[in-house]
Parts: sequence; C-alpha cells; structure tokens
Amino acid sequence: MTDTDPLLSALAGVVVDLVRSLDECDDDVVDPDYAVKLLEGASWTLTRLPREQRDRLLRVLSDLAEAEPSPQQREFLASFPFATGLTEQPSD
Repeated sequence: MTDTDPLLSALAGVVVDLVRSLDECDDDVVDPDYAVKLLEGASWTLTRLPREQRDRLLRVLSDLAEAEPSPQQREFLASFPFATGLTEQPSD
C-alpha cells in the first residue's frame, strides 16, 4: 500500500462497503429514493475534498482494489472513483 495510515484505509473501505450495500440492496430493504439520496450525499461529500485529499483517497482506493481477492469487489473498488464523481473517466 502506498498510504500507511490504517485509519484512512479502514474508513475508505467502510465507505465503499456502505455505498455498495445501498447500491445493491433490494427495494424492500431500503427505499430506493432514500438510497439514492444517501448515495448522492456521499458522492457530494467526497467530491468536495481538497484536491490533495482526493488524490490520497484515490491512491488508497487503488491500493484496496489491487489487494482485493474477490473479483466482484475488486471491480467495484476500481469503478468507485468514477461512479462517485471523484474522477471524470473510468479507470482501465
């Protein structure tokens, strides 16, 4: 990992897991309109980070994706920056 702060890695992982859970849960578990509101709020907050902090978060997300053994979770982690508006292009 390029970032040695375990708190940042843990928090980034929690945010990704929460976003994925909201994104994939059934409509009878969480109201879809409420889930969208929460997802948009998370994206808005992350895109308001100062550039240096956004870049740091992007590095941590990339490191988490590289270390992830599950192909589905690795793909979700890799797509997370684009899906949340942290980057303008999907990563390769």
